[in-house]
Amino acid sequence: LSVSTMKHLVALSSLLLLYYAHAQANIRIDCYPEEGANQQACEARGCVWKVVENFEPVGTPWCFMKSEEMGYIATPTGDANEWSLAKNAGPRSPWGSDLTSLKFSFKDIGDSVINVRIEDYQKRFEAADLVDFPRNTEQSAESLSVKVRNDSDPFSFAVQRKNGLTLFDTSIGALIFADKFIQIATSLPSKNMYGWGENIHQEIKHDFSRYTSWGMFSRDEGPNSQGLDTKNLYGVHPFYMMMEPNGQAHGVLILNANAQEVTTIPAPGYVYRTIGGILDIYFFPGPSPAEVVRQYTAFIGRPMLPAYWALGYQLCRWGYTSLQDMKDRVAAVRSYQIPFDVAYADIDYMERYKDFTVGWEGFGDYVKQMHNWGMHNILIFDPAIQADYDPFQRAMDSGASFIEWERPDEVMRSIQDLYPTAKDTKIMLAVVWPDKHVGFPDFLDPKNNTLQWWIDEFKRYHDQIPFDGAWIDMNEASSFGTNEDHPFFFDDPDHPKIEVLRCPISGQDAEWDMPPYQTQAVYRYGEPNILATKALCMRGVQGRGALRLYDTHSLYGWSESKATQKAVYGSTGKRGVVISRSTYPSSGRYSGHWLGDNTATWQDLRSAVVGAQEFNLFGIPYVGSDVCGFNGVASEEMCLRWQQLGSFHSFFRNHNAKGNPYQDPSVWPSVAAATKKANEFRYSMLPYIYSLHYAASLNGDTVVRPVFFDFPHDSETLGLSEQFMWGPFILVIPALYEGQSEVDGYIPLGETNSITYSFYSLYDYNYGQKIPLGRSLFPTPTTYNTPAFVKSGSILPRSPPALTTVASRLLDFNLLIVPNDVNNNERSASGILYWDDGDSVVDDIAKNPHTETVFNYVFSPIQGKSNLTLTVGPAQAPAQPRLEYLEIFDFLSSPSYTSFTLNGKVLSINTQKSKYSPVTRILTVFFGSPIDFSFAGVQSITWSCGVSMPN
Repeated sequence: LSVSTMKHLVALSSLLLLYYAHAQANIRIDCYPEEGANQQACEARGCVWKVVENFEPVGTPWCFMKSEEMGYIATPTGDANEWSLAKNAGPRSPWGSDLTSLKFSFKDIGDSVINVRIEDYQKRFEAADLVDFPRNTEQSAESLSVKVRNDSDPFSFAVQRKNGLTLFDTSIGALIFADKFIQIATSLPSKNMYGWGENIHQEIKHDFSRYTSWGMFSRDEGPNSQGLDTKNLYGVHPFYMMMEPNGQAHGVLILNANAQEVTTIPAPGYVYRTIGGILDIYFFPGPSPAEVVRQYTAFIGRPMLPAYWALGYQLCRWGYTSLQDMKDRVAAVRSYQIPFDVAYADIDYMERYKDFTVGWEGFGDYVKQMHNWGMHNILIFDPAIQADYDPFQRAMDSGASFIEWERPDEVMRSIQDLYPTAKDTKIMLAVVWPDKHVGFPDFLDPKNNTLQWWIDEFKRYHDQIPFDGAWIDMNEASSFGTNEDHPFFFDDPDHPKIEVLRCPISGQDAEWDMPPYQTQAVYRYGEPNILATKALCMRGVQGRGALRLYDTHSLYGWSESKATQKAVYGSTGKRGVVISRSTYPSSGRYSGHWLGDNTATWQDLRSAVVGAQEFNLFGIPYVGSDVCGFNGVASEEMCLRWQQLGSFHSFFRNHNAKGNPYQDPSVWPSVAAATKKANEFRYSMLPYIYSLHYAASLNGDTVVRPVFFDFPHDSETLGLSEQFMWGPFILVIPALYEGQSEVDGYIPLGETNSITYSFYSLYDYNYGQKIPLGRSLFPTPTTYNTPAFVKSGSILPRSPPALTTVASRLLDFNLLIVPNDVNNNERSASGILYWDDGDSVVDDIAKNPHTETVFNYVFSPIQGKSNLTLTVGPAQAPAQPRLEYLEIFDFLSSPSYTSFTLNGKVLSINTQKSKYSPVTRILTVFFGSPIDFSFAGVQSITWSCGVSMPN
């Protein structure tokens, strides 16, 4: 061989070795995630120590498992789809003894879902036993199958589509199942993964260029968007969606309530770990993103339908100094004629922060005054109940249950003996906002005594303050200063220095609070954090002693949401709304969610865009952020932009914290003007927004969703984090950066060989005009609304904006029609309107009295004729507002106003108001009298015009 050839071979060999080393570095499974890793400690665990090279991915572990050797051997049991697993001779679990015998099984559930289970033969805690999913399924054009490799050591399994594409493959090994440590690892078909939570994800799509670990365990922890921060927040959602290389989608739920984590690895793949329960995994085949969410919410439960008024603008503040202070801020906002529906009161309204008390004289009368204005009121309720006042005594008298210590000798007598009512109980008393110690109601009480007491307290309190909805906070459940020597409230002059809860961290009783592996929910924060930091002790019990808080902690917010929805129904007699801080799969059935105690920063503004999309994936479409930021001082420009963004989120509330300046829109004239304009656009779209929520409750659709939902074959959409779809028809590209005068937006190309749609501007810039597909710059001066674009083929029901939703429901509707340019023979559009009374209790959305109206529009350019049909289903709801006018984009020529007919009869047109511009090609047609379409049947509006073919 020549010297040149030898050099090339050497170079190629080096590249192959580098590639192999890089590939190996892409599938390392961390064996020492705690602090203090070193070679000796690593190898003592039976793991491999290898220093990471500079070229290897960020976060590559130095200490990693011999994953290909770890796991179990499978033997068929003789039962269909079931195998017995025996621990193999490979490496053992570093965190507790492996269970030597397990059961592996899988089964089809209904029409589309596959369930894979790995469990002990002895019964263990299962979240499924408590979280009462309806477990319904939907038909799918796709089917999944499970392939078990029981002839290998270790055994593995894969989930595949019928075309052979593998969606989930555990052949990379490292299956571990110990009593308090369970691990499974899988490779994935692509790097396009979305979901897992609750965490701050600054991008909608997970980053597989590095190793990243995300904890999932309910914690009173506010979001931080300053750089990558993987801390676990308020809720737990072990669900993700994957976009596959061919544009199809599937979803996976790992149903577990214990402290858990997921580590994405560059392979691509992930490692999932939990410290309790079983592996109970559900696969949803899609194949479209929208179908995945429909299948998921059919299984866990469809989201609740908020009251119509709950889609209005909302204002709150923690730190009102008095009722008059609240009144002044509400009056200031109303003085700018800003559409405004809900005024909140935070814990300031209570007597020393105790639930079901009133510290503001005349507050009930003020709530009644708001009702007279057409407004509504939502109050905050924390779960913790002080141990020495009437609601606690009534709880004891009614046999309600609280979270308890397991044994009497564990009770902290130095606390318990202070309270005669609690003295002879095992109730675990802790510290939150009230001046004295508190107990936490057990909403998993199997006797339902706790539920009934909770409902009764809400009824009793509603007689004093006629609130309309409930905001439930601190329900992770949060406890101040647990195991701390100097908790934060010792420095707060407004809170007494009372003794904190202490959980055992050594000895036999520490097994639940100090398990062998504590997950990233602890390791992320470093010592001295434990699972019970900011929480109750994990060795506590619920369910009358049958449940361990170690297993149920992350279900507390879910269980309180379920109980509080019943309490709101029972106390108000109406639907209202519940907003919860802590959530879990199926929480959307009972409540909405706000994205927590964020900060007044541009980074938190941007992460709110991602957060709202993720919670729609999780089945909680009634979601939004604290507009302008909860903590910190909001700047004028940032608050203005946040008000504009928030106007597209279903839960739309400006809220900030005690000690910070006011930040409601009236503080700055520019923000007030921008908010008025943004809110007027939102209120004009309320019939559309409400119909989106109705479809979410009825069919499992989303309200705010990633752009790829509607354009899955356009790869550019897969990573779009700073724009979103508002339902299927509207694309939103908000301004999210300081000093931004234009946005760089992407108008999807979809399947470029067969584009059948266009987008038209819905905001100040080129209103009603067709927008080029692909990347463009759109002007965003602060005096403009947020760039929003409507997709052709759509009909949007709208109403004129009013100062409240109550007033807007009385106004006549109009329709925006944006025809599809399919071909020269026909242009069409369609839409839907769901209408009900807006506030009656909905126990079953399928049986809720409502009227469904389907709109279909067809225009024939050759004949020059248009036809709009309104197909009204059974009219079960109160009469719908009438149809006042039509607005049609890209209309080809002026119509003949005398040609309009309604069901074949001449239809009078108000020609003074009606207009057509051949320049903008926007047609607006006002009817002589508004059309009543509240009765069942089909109504048809037709008209003719001169023919002018498009350029």
